[in-house]
Amino acid sequence: MKALRIIGIALGLVFVLLAAGVGALYALFDGEKIKGELSRVVLENNQRELEIAGKLELSLWPDVSIKIGHLTLSEPGGREEFLALDSARVAVAVMPLLSKQVQVQRVEVNGLKATLVKRKDGTLNIADLLGGGKQSATKPDAGVGAGGAPSVPLRIDIAGIKVANAQFTWRDEKSGSTTAFSKLDFGTGRVQVDGAMQTLALESLSLAATLAGSGLDGQAKLVLSDVEGTARTMKIGQLALDLDARSGETTLKAHLGSPVTTNSEAQTIALEKIAGSVDLANPRMPMKQLKLPLAGNLRADMAHQTVALELTTRFDESKIAAKLKVAKFAPRALGFDLDIDTLNVDKYLPPAPPKTVANDKAGAGKEDAPGQEAKEGKLDFSALKGLDVNGAIRIGSLQVSRLKLARLNAKINLAGGRLDVAPLTLNLYEGTASGSLSLNAAGNTFALRQNLAGISINPLMKDLANKDLVEGRGNVTLDISSRGDSVIAMKKALAGTAAVSLRDGAIKGINLAQSLRDLKGKLGAASGKPEDATQQAKAGDKTDFSELTASLKIANGIAHNEDLAMKSPFLRLSGAGDIDIGGGQMNYVAKASVVATSAGQGGQGLDQLKGLTVPVRVTGPFENLAYQIEFGSMVEDVVRARLEEKKQEVKAKVEDKLKDKLKGLFGR
Repeated sequence: MKALRIIGIALGLVFVLLAAGVGALYALFDGEKIKGELSRVVLENNQRELEIAGKLELSLWPDVSIKIGHLTLSEPGGREEFLALDSARVAVAVMPLLSKQVQVQRVEVNGLKATLVKRKDGTLNIADLLGGGKQSATKPDAGVGAGGAPSVPLRIDIAGIKVANAQFTWRDEKSGSTTAFSKLDFGTGRVQVDGAMQTLALESLSLAATLAGSGLDGQAKLVLSDVEGTARTMKIGQLALDLDARSGETTLKAHLGSPVTTNSEAQTIALEKIAGSVDLANPRMPMKQLKLPLAGNLRADMAHQTVALELTTRFDESKIAAKLKVAKFAPRALGFDLDIDTLNVDKYLPPAPPKTVANDKAGAGKEDAPGQEAKEGKLDFSALKGLDVNGAIRIGSLQVSRLKLARLNAKINLAGGRLDVAPLTLNLYEGTASGSLSLNAAGNTFALRQNLAGISINPLMKDLANKDLVEGRGNVTLDISSRGDSVIAMKKALAGTAAVSLRDGAIKGINLAQSLRDLKGKLGAASGKPEDATQQAKAGDKTDFSELTASLKIANGIAHNEDLAMKSPFLRLSGAGDIDIGGGQMNYVAKASVVATSAGQGGQGLDQLKGLTVPVRVTGPFENLAYQIEFGSMVEDVVRARLEEKKQEVKAKVEDKLKDKLKGLFGR
């Protein structure tokens, strides 16, 4: 019992001493004096005004801490506000206090707002806080404190920092640009700063941000690990960025990581080994999900305003290597080099909505119907303005909008709102193409110049325009331009020239040999003028040719031709007419002449039509062309030819009889 009484007395004395100590601590704590001293030191050393609203609150549980209310810190010279916070709490370790040492255990900040400014002379508004400010004229020796006493180098050892609901603003006074980040949360592991050695050590720093607005929702997180260095150089063992965002049905998950080195004196940042991935998913994409592994490096030189980035990735059968260089920040000048071995763009795009037969018929030849222009969408090249871009693209194999291309090489130049792709060379459909393409924001114009050589025309037209009109292989030249704010307007304003030269092909949709045999039957039938015959294009019919040439002059969306020339073993075809590109229809008259008959290519049984010319009028919308064989005008020509033949025959007989009479008259 005696022992228990002694223990109780001892515990009581301890509690009394603790209570006395707590009471003394509260009694000795002078918040107003501390506030005044902090404001004085900041003003004296940095020429900034520090204002702390309300009282400083002391707490001894669960640790010794000081809570600060609303605080503001001005720019140097007490001009405008640089930093503000709603509240903060600084906790210190208890045991070091017994040996008169202060170790900050934790710093918690809420509602932090700070504005970082890059002045016109290139200096930062936080240079004085980082030890880079100019020395005061009244204090030439930065190592001397108030009253001539040597200043104590700043030493910081903080177990962790947590900041909630922060907002940072970056303002570049030279370029006039401002960027703001809000609703940020971040925290750190242990932070150590040695002012004497000018070193910093940081176990980790994490920054979390909420993304919202413009249909985008998600989270972003940045983590820096194993940070160490000096005021001049800094190394980050690993930078890790994670993004998880959603926009409509599309989800995006990305992870990037790399070691980082910085040099504040040279103003350089280097990410030497970037590694990560991008995961994109959308139920409307054919493959539903696309994952891209990333590898590369980045180096930024802020003093010379340059950034160089190299990235490689691979997905499906595609291997992509990209280089991006920023040559100047303001005005921004970009350079790039893109190399892709194979790419099928169609594979990663949602399928086009199916067309109904009813809609096709209703819309045939009515591209300018009300609402059709809005349906096809507006064209706006204004995004080209204000950009300065130079680059090169190389693609080994490319499929886009069903077009199949290979060995594409293009040089890109964008400046003054004008995009020039020249030279532009590629292989396509058993042939080659070379030329140029340009877009201009001024007037929303485009121009295309291309020479296609050795092209197989049928698969090209099928993939390009879904048209099965002609077969053959040869050359096509294009020199066209247009302007307008929609696809329809562009078609209607199309101008320029085009030419085609094909060999060993066929015109699809009509069999002229069969049509001429039908004509032979009509001519041999009962008397009477045969009526014109009209037939729709038939998928299985075609007229072979050994050679076909034509040139086109295009104005206001209408291509006019007058020199069509087609040759085959049994006929010749010439023609003239208009192809209304803007209206999606044509009105063309071709004239077929039988020059010989042949056992091949359907020429059998056309002996009686040798020398005749058969007019064939092609009319209607591209989707539903009609071929009208104008028998009436042809028969009139036949009758006139036969009358002329009879006249010549009668004339010859009269001349023969006259010669016989003259012989008898003169006796010889």
